Amino acid sequence: MGTQTIDFSRKWYVMAAVSMGTLLATIDGSIVNVALPTLVRELDTDFAAVQWVVLAYLLTLATLLPSIGRLADMIGKKQIYTLGFVVFTLGSFLCGLASNIHLLIAFRVIQAVGATMILALGSAIVTESFPASERGRALGFTGTMVSIGIVIGPTLGGVLIDLFSWHWIFFVNIPVGILGVLMILRFVPDIKPKGRQRFDFWGALTLFFCLLALLSALTLGQGAGFSDVRVLGLFAIGVFLLGLFIVIEKRAEQPMIDLTLFRNLEFSISLVTGYLTFVAIAGTLILMPFYLENVLGYNTRHVGLLMAVLPVAMGVIAPIAGATSDRFGTRKITVVGLVILLIGYGAMSRLTVQTSALTFALLYLPVGLGMGVFQSPNNSAIMGAASQDKLGVVSGMLALNRTLGQTTGIAIIGTIWAALTIYFARPTIITDAAEAAAPAQVTALQYTFIIIAVVILIALFLAIWTMVKESSRREPAR
Repeated sequence: MGTQTIDFSRKWYVMAAVSMGTLLATIDGSIVNVALPTLVRELDTDFAAVQWVVLAYLLTLATLLPSIGRLADMIGKKQIYTLGFVVFTLGSFLCGLASNIHLLIAFRVIQAVGATMILALGSAIVTESFPASERGRALGFTGTMVSIGIVIGPTLGGVLIDLFSWHWIFFVNIPVGILGVLMILRFVPDIKPKGRQRFDFWGALTLFFCLLALLSALTLGQGAGFSDVRVLGLFAIGVFLLGLFIVIEKRAEQPMIDLTLFRNLEFSISLVTGYLTFVAIAGTLILMPFYLENVLGYNTRHVGLLMAVLPVAMGVIAPIAGATSDRFGTRKITVVGLVILLIGYGAMSRLTVQTSALTFALLYLPVGLGMGVFQSPNNSAIMGAASQDKLGVVSGMLALNRTLGQTTGIAIIGTIWAALTIYFARPTIITDAAEAAAPAQVTALQYTFIIIAVVILIALFLAIWTMVKESSRREPAR
C-alpha cells in the first residue's frame, strides 16, 4: 500500500454512502420474490421459468464475488463500487422495460453484475474507513441496513404491484441508484492500491466454474433430488474444480485468494461458523411461510408481519453487539450469539398446530436476537484478519460465504423438511409436502428444527474451541 492517510473524520459519510448500496441490493433481493406469481400471469409463463428471475441473479452474484474482490484490491474499490451502482441502475431500468420472461432473466444478470460490485466491496470500504476499535460497531450498522432491506422489500413490492405494476419494483431502484452514485463520488475516499499487480485469470476462471457447478447442483437437486445423476455429476465437477483451483492458487505468484489466510484459525473458524448460521437462517426463512399459511391459516399480510420479527430483532441488536465486541473481543460475543441461537432453535422445535401469533413471535424472537448478536462480531473477526491490500478479496469472500450458506440452506433444509413431511404423512401417499395434513407438516418441522439446532451446536463447539485456543496462546505471552 501507499502511504495515503485515511481521514476517519468522514467515516459516517462513507457509512451513509455504503448503506445506500446495502439497502438497494437487499431490498431488490427480497422485493422480486413477492412479484413471482404476478410475473407468471402477466408474462404468460410458468413457475419453472419464472424461478430463473431469482436463480440467475443469485448464480451471477455468487460466481463473480471473489473475482470482483480481487479486482478491487488491484485497481481500487471506489471505481468498482461506483461502477456497480451504475450497472445495477441500468439493469433495473432494463428489467422494468422487459416484455417477456427471457429478456427479464437476461437483464437480471446485468443487474446482478452491478449488485456483485456493491455487495463484494461494502464491508471492505467500511472496514478501511473506520478505526479498528470501531470496526464491530460499523459492521453492526451495515447489518442493520440489511435487516431494514429485508423488512421493507416484500412490503414495498406488494404496494408497488398493487398501486402500479410489477415494472415499478425495478424502476424504484433508479432514483436510489443515482443518489448512491452521487454520494459515493462525494464521500468515499479513493485509496490507491499498490501497483504492479496481476490478475490470476486461470484461478478466477476455475473458481467461477467450480461455484457454478456446485450452486447448479444445489439448485437442480431441489427439484430432481440429490441422488439424480445430473446433480451428482455437477457436484463431482465442482469438487474436482475446487481441487484444481487450490493447486493453481498454490503455484500462482499473485493468487486470486491468498490461501495463507486460512492459516489464521480465527479467520477460518469465523467463516465456517458464519456459513453454518446462514444455512440455518435460510432454511428457517424458506419454511416459515408454509407453517404460517398452511398450518396456522394466516394470510400473506399477517405472514409478512410475523416473519418481520427476525430481521427487526437482528437490526436492533446488531450495532449493540458490534460495539460490545469492540470492547470485549469478537469471540466471546459470537459464542453468546450462538448460545442464544441454539436456545431459539430449541424453542422453535416446540411449534404446534395450535401455536398463537404471540407465542410464535416469542419463540421466533431468540433466533433473530441470536443472529444479530453473532453476525456483527463474526464479520468483524473476518475483516480484521485481512491486511489492507486484501480487504476487497476478504469482503468478497464474506459475501460469497453468506450466499453459499443461503443457497445450501434453502436446498438442504427444504429437502429435509419435505422428505420428513412425506414420511409422517403415511399411510397417505403424497408427492407435494405442502399438500400434507397439518400434523404431518408440523411434526416434520419440529424434527427439522432439531436438526438445525444440531448444526448450530457444531458451530458453537467450534467457536468455544477457538476461544479456548486463543486464550491459551495469550497466557504465555503475558
